[in-house]
Amino acid sequence: MNAVRRGHVGGVTLFRSLNVDSPAQIRELTERLQATARQAGRPPLLIAVDQEGGQLMALGDATTPFPGNMALGATRSAELARRVGFAIGRELAALGVNVNYAPVADVNLNPHNPVIGTRAFGEAPDLVATLSAALGRGLQAAGVAATAKHFPGHGDTAGDSHHGTPVVTHDMETLRRIDLPPFQAAIEAGVRLILTAHVAVPALDDQPDRPATLSARILRGVLRNELKFEGVIVTDALDMRAISQGAELYVDAICAALAGADVLLLTSFLDQPGIYATLLQAARRGLLPMTELEASAARIATLKQWLAAQPAPPSFDVVGCAAHHTLAAEVARQSITLVRDDARLLPIRLPPDAQLAVIVPRPIDLTPADTSSYVAPTLAQAARAFHARVNDLIAPHDPSASDIAAICDQVRDCDLILIGTLNAYSTAGQAALVNEVLRLGVPVVVAALRLPYDLTVFPAAPTYVCTYSVLQPSMRALAQALWGEAPFRGRLPVTIPDLYPRDHGLIG
Repeated sequence: MNAVRRGHVGGVTLFRSLNVDSPAQIRELTERLQATARQAGRPPLLIAVDQEGGQLMALGDATTPFPGNMALGATRSAELARRVGFAIGRELAALGVNVNYAPVADVNLNPHNPVIGTRAFGEAPDLVATLSAALGRGLQAAGVAATAKHFPGHGDTAGDSHHGTPVVTHDMETLRRIDLPPFQAAIEAGVRLILTAHVAVPALDDQPDRPATLSARILRGVLRNELKFEGVIVTDALDMRAISQGAELYVDAICAALAGADVLLLTSFLDQPGIYATLLQAARRGLLPMTELEASAARIATLKQWLAAQPAPPSFDVVGCAAHHTLAAEVARQSITLVRDDARLLPIRLPPDAQLAVIVPRPIDLTPADTSSYVAPTLAQAARAFHARVNDLIAPHDPSASDIAAICDQVRDCDLILIGTLNAYSTAGQAALVNEVLRLGVPVVVAALRLPYDLTVFPAAPTYVCTYSVLQPSMRALAQALWGEAPFRGRLPVTIPDLYPRDHGLIG
C-alpha cells in the first residue's frame, strides 16, 4: 500500500498463491487498493490477473471453471468464445479486477512447447485469430480490458521463458502467415493491451538472442508501426529468467522502456523501488526521451479513462453463478473429441455388478503459468453418475516402475479401465503406465485430459478421447459422452503427429 501512496505504481497484478483466499477477500482487497490510490490523489489503479480459464485460473475455485482455450478451439465456436470472455469479464468486474491478461493469441505449433499448450486455441492461425478476437470482445463488453499475449508469438518454442530465452526460428514469411495474424485480429477487435513475450526472434531483430520485450524493432517497428497498435504495451513479468536478473535487471528495465513498453510488470520478488529510481534517473539523464515517456503516460491515461467510463460492476452474485456454470458445461460438452474407438467400447454399457477402474495422474503445475496443482481430480466422481462400482485410483504424476506395478495389480481383474493422462507425451512414467495397462488384456478407454499429443507415446490404444481440461465441467462432459448421454462434438484443434490431422473427430 505504501507504494500506491507514493504513486510509484500504475497498477497491481493479483496471484493465486499470494493474494487469493475468497471472492469476498478479493473484493475487499481491490477496494482497499483503489481507496488508497484515491486518498493519495492518484489515478485509479489497473488491477490485473491471469484469468485465462483451463490451466491458468488466477482467482481460484470460487470463479467459474471454464475449460480453457484449447477446449474452445475444439468447439470451433467464436460465439462460445465471446460468451466465455463476457462471463469471465463479468466475474472479474464484480471482484474489482479491471484488466485480464487474456486472450492468449499464440499459435501452438510445437507439441513440446512447455509453457503454452492448452492455453492456446490451437495450431491454425485463422482459428486462433477468430477466437482471440471473440474472447477479447467479450471481456471488454463486460468492462474489463483485454490483453492479447505473448507478442510476437510464443507458440513454436521448445523452451519456457520462465527459465530461459526461447528462440522462435520462423522467417519473416512464416511470422506474417502464422504468428502475427492473431495479434492483428485482436488489435482490430479493439484489445486495450498487448503483453510481450520474452522470446528471441532473430528474423525481427539484429540481436538474435534479445528477448522481444527488450526489442524496439519488434515493439515499435512491428507492433506500433506495422500492426498499428495504439494501446498499452505491457511486459511479461520481469522476474522471468529470460530477462537478466540481479544488477543487470536495472539495465534491462531501461531497455524495455526504450523498446516501447508502457508498463513494466514487476512482481513482489523484485526491487521495485530500485527499478523505479533507475528509470527516473534514466529519464533525468536523457536516456529515456521525454516525448516517449509522455506518449506512454497518455496511453495509460486513455486506458484508465476507458475503464472509468464502463458501467458499474455487476452484483457480487455473478461470481460462479448458475448461468456461468451452465456455459462452462456447454463448452465442455461441445469440446469432447472422440479420436478413435477401434475397440468399439463406446457407448459404455456395463452390467451393474461390473467393476470399473478410473486412473488419473495427480495434476501438478507444469510451468509457473499453471494452477493445475489446485485441482482435485473428479473423473471417478463423474463416472459414478453412470456406474456405481468404481475403483478410484490417483497415480503420481510421473509414476515409477513400482507405482505402475502396484496400480496394475489393483486393476487387472476389472471389467473396464478408464485411464486419464496429463501430458504423457512428455512424462515417461505416464506413458509407461498406459502401455502396461493396455497389456493387461482388460478393455481400456484412454482420455487425454490436457494435450491430444499423448497418443503418440501409446499409439496402440484402441479407444482414445480428448478433453483439453481436467476441470470438473470437462470431467462431467466426458462421462456423459462415454456413456452415450451426449454426442461427441469436438474436433482436434492440433495435429497428433504421424497419427491424426487437425480437424479430425468422430462426431456423434
